[in-house]
Amino acid sequence: MIRSELLQALAKDNPELRADEVEQVVDIFFEEVAQRLTDGGRVELRGFGAFSTRERGARKGRNPRTGESVDVPGKSVPYFKPGKEMRQRLNAD
Repeated sequence: MIRSELLQALAKDNPELRADEVEQVVDIFFEEVAQRLTDGGRVELRGFGAFSTRERGARKGRNPRTGESVDVPGKSVPYFKPGKEMRQRLNAD
């Protein structure tokens, strides 16, 4: 699903909201999640899963074009852990 499909699904389920209001809700949601992760926090959506960040350490990499070794600095990366209910839905027989 892409962002526009999400907006269409929300607009269909909420006909009392104008399209720009639906878009504003989605924008606010994603901005809040991103800001919380940027601040080093965690976002937990019960029944769905939890978003957090993990630290990836510095390492030696290789330039694929030249084969030369390069230093790759450490960084924070987003991480998603599905909740119990989500795992059950994905693995239902």
